Amino acid sequence: MSDAILPPLTLVLGGARSGKSSYAEGLISALPRPWAYVATAEAFDEEMRQRIAHHQARRGPDWVQYETPLDIAATLAGEAADQPCLVDCLTLWLSNLMHAERDIACETSALVDALSKRSAPCIMVSNEVGLGIVPDNALARRFRDEAGWLNQRIAAVADCVVFVAAGLPMTLKG
Repeated sequence: MSDAILPPLTLVLGGARSGKSSYAEGLISALPRPWAYVATAEAFDEEMRQRIAHHQARRGPDWVQYETPLDIAATLAGEAADQPCLVDCLTLWLSNLMHAERDIACETSALVDALSKRSAPCIMVSNEVGLGIVPDNALARRFRDEAGWLNQRIAAVADCVVFVAAGLPMTLKG
């Protein structure tokens, strides 16, 4: 897939440490630089700060970094609208929305609308959290449910959907 021109929207799903982010970075590398990296993670502790720093250093200078824990739609429709873009990741964004008590359905609709207006390809990375056991508490069950609905909504409008397991991509759509 990386040899072809990327479709307008690609969703890359997978579990933790499945290789989904590396796969997504490989896809975008076929496009002209600079690439936009829309990061949704927030560093609330030292371990997370180190993870973020490691990922930034590994990516190198070809990326324009956008720290966007909540307002992905505004970034994708605004300053990053004309750049090939990688959003990593939707499940961290969802967690941020839940923590901020934002309206998830409204935010998701705004994201879908922003994606439909972009002029450059966008790759979105998300965790598939619905493959495990039913969580033992209401908050975790709500997160799992919201993540599933978010992934379904983005997959419905995506031109291509890829599931990555053990570093191996499987095309689900496109």
